[in-house]
Amino acid sequence: MVRLIWAVTDNHTCDAFLGGKLKILQPRQGYRAGVDPVLLAASVDARAGQSVLELGCGVGVASLCLAVRVPGVSISGVEVQPDYADLARQNSAANKIPFDVVTADLRALPYEVRQKRFDHVIMNPPYFSRRTGTASDDSGRDMALSGDTPLADWLDIGARRVGPKGYLTIIQRIERLPEVLTALDGRLGAIVVLPIAGREGRAPELFLLRARQEGRAAFRMAPALVMHEGASHHVNQESYTAEVRRVLRNGKKLSFGL
Repeated sequence: MVRLIWAVTDNHTCDAFLGGKLKILQPRQGYRAGVDPVLLAASVDARAGQSVLELGCGVGVASLCLAVRVPGVSISGVEVQPDYADLARQNSAANKIPFDVVTADLRALPYEVRQKRFDHVIMNPPYFSRRTGTASDDSGRDMALSGDTPLADWLDIGARRVGPKGYLTIIQRIERLPEVLTALDGRLGAIVVLPIAGREGRAPELFLLRARQEGRAAFRMAPALVMHEGASHHVNQESYTAEVRRVLRNGKKLSFGL
């Protein structure tokens, strides 16, 4: 039985996502889920009855956001850090959303995961390479931001779990796009990339990428998703664009702009 903490404590906070449709318990210190996993979930074109595997699910924000938008989708997650995996199970139970969470290293998936293939595999891998970054003092934050599994391994493992005509969806920093494309070359096709820019006229910092098993369509680059209105940030004033606001507050699907 999952032990429920489900209260604001010295070590945890309870945070609202999707305009309060989802309540998430997460560590007060260390890595804390924000906007990125919500965007990842919103970009997945899943249907009721389909299966979804999230690699590196953390406390479960992306998968649970997807399940709120698409009732009837079957979600599973893999998380290497036991504390985060436990929180994902608690968040599943507290929100009354079934979520099968396995505590395991991606490179040593248990048999019950390796024997399955999924309609969708989603991931928000660490943004920074261990080779170029400095380790964080907080182990949870360090694992989430850098980790010790190369990005190419994430993509190889994810591609192996995508079922026939299924999709892999990833959110990552824009400078790692060549690395992602190289890792997927010859593995998945029909690749679509959605750059994500902070404001109009600024260079993208992140991207969402969707690739399909057995996909034959040509590579496509969608118009950038702009996160904020205006040229600069004003303190204590939310500035999300209308599309981003619908995604973050109302749980709407994110269009790839094509």
